[in-house]
Amino acid sequence: MGKIFDGHPPLARTASSTAAEMIRKAIVDGRLAPGQRLTEERLAKELGISRTPVREALKVLQSEGLVDAAPNRSATVRAYEPGDLEDMYQLRALLEGYAARRAASGLTDEQLLALRASCERFEAMSADDDLRELVRENFVFHNTILEAAGSGRLAGMVRQVVELPLVYKSYVWYSPEQTRISQHYHRQITRALERRDAERAELVMKEHVLEARDVLVGHVEEEQARARDEVEQT
Repeated sequence: MGKIFDGHPPLARTASSTAAEMIRKAIVDGRLAPGQRLTEERLAKELGISRTPVREALKVLQSEGLVDAAPNRSATVRAYEPGDLEDMYQLRALLEGYAARRAASGLTDEQLLALRASCERFEAMSADDDLRELVRENFVFHNTILEAAGSGRLAGMVRQVVELPLVYKSYVWYSPEQTRISQHYHRQITRALERRDAERAELVMKEHVLEARDVLVGHVEEEQARARDEVEQT
């Protein structure tokens, strides 16, 4: 059977896909905040491209759940209700817990060393450090476990949940004590994996994810209550 697209030159990376990647990264690392307006004109100017690829990029991000858009209205970074966050973190806890269970039997020596090194770097950080560094190190840790789980389908499902604007928002509100708790969970998960204790690894991972959920949901509820109070006082 011949090539379906025989004779067609390789497709170049399009401006819209590049724009989508850059806007996505800005949302995930917190440079674009939940609820913030995304005007095509401003984004096109900053990215140095026309408005058409920006418009296409925003459609892609809307399909991923990162952007809200309605006819005749500016797009905005999606903001989630506490109930939405509860559901997504519950799903994440189940998926990452299962990934940790699988990783207990598939973890290589190199991956175990990578987890230990990540724990050491993470423990050297504090809540006052650059937020993006905290998020990046957290990603390294969790991604290593996903790779060790050995399931591309599972990894894709987890990343779809994690890449929503959740991780950076939870770390924004982390106190020094909450950061230490997160560091402790990483170390406990690593020790369970080192012992090949699948049940313990799954349990601690679920607790870790749900702890992050509690921090995030609690602060979202506080922000909403504060906003209601401000409206009532005006």
